[in-house]
Amino acid sequence: MLHIIRVSFLSLILCFLIPSLAKAAEVSDQKIFQARMNLYKSLEAATQIPWYYLAAVDHYERSLRSARTDLPKPTGVTGIYIPPEKWSGWLNPNHFDDHPLSILIFDGMGVDGNGDGKASLKEDEDILFSFAHYILNYGIDDDHFRMALWNYYKRDKAVGLILEKAKLYQHFGKLDLNQKAFPLPLRANYSYRSTWGDSRGWGGKRVHEGTDIFADYGVPVKATTYGIIEMKGWNKYGGWRIGIRDINNTYHYFAHLSGFSKGLKVGQIVEPGMVIGGVGSTGYGPPGTSGKFPPHLHYGMYKDNGKREWSFDPYPHLRTWEILEKKKRK
Repeated sequence: MLHIIRVSFLSLILCFLIPSLAKAAEVSDQKIFQARMNLYKSLEAATQIPWYYLAAVDHYERSLRSARTDLPKPTGVTGIYIPPEKWSGWLNPNHFDDHPLSILIFDGMGVDGNGDGKASLKEDEDILFSFAHYILNYGIDDDHFRMALWNYYKRDKAVGLILEKAKLYQHFGKLDLNQKAFPLPLRANYSYRSTWGDSRGWGGKRVHEGTDIFADYGVPVKATTYGIIEMKGWNKYGGWRIGIRDINNTYHYFAHLSGFSKGLKVGQIVEPGMVIGGVGSTGYGPPGTSGKFPPHLHYGMYKDNGKREWSFDPYPHLRTWEILEKKKRK
């Protein structure tokens, strides 16, 4: 009984505290977004590289640095990390060299972007302009931009993720694409608990990589984020399923659907709250298999850090989105 009271009290606190903190963070975030957009736009004017290309690279790098421990956390407006050896030149005896001429002699990436006579890894303008200068060596059209990215990252997935981000930024014309939505209508009769990491037996021993949200058959399933549909179709475990990649390299996985919304296709841009399908009980067999378990939405989240992708527990995120959405309705 005491445990129930504590959980209820905590939920009550969260209902009031989360929206307040979110509002304060939103004000701060808007200032950061504006500062970044000003930087991208000024570089677009100087280099003719579309701002959404620069924004996509910058945010991809920022996402990597937030997901990995082997990279330093960003301290400025830009998120791009260029190793000192690459900045100054691999054969440069001074890896923290900020003299444009000596960096050029040693074939480093560093360029003076703000006109102060130095090419500093501590200056946002220098960092972003240096990457823009690298892109200009290839060209600013789509094909050459793609080529520049591949030669820099040497990873097809990195190129794909950056191009997806650029597509989202170009489509919406803004940087703030972090809004989320709970995947089912709040008026629906649903229930869920944390089931990530639980064991599963069908098809061999494995662990559950998501949270199951039980609801009536056919209840609408909504996109939880701004993103692009990377996958749509059948899987013997997940049945009819959809995968959406958001702006932060997070992959949102919706499985066991009864079907898809009409016209939905791979490569399509979605936004929070957009209906993408319905709750079902498909899976555990060949295409069309259904009814081997009660209808529910399997919702999973996966993170890409530039080297690999892994599953993490979506339950805390679902609870937060649910609380915020309920607060907005009041």
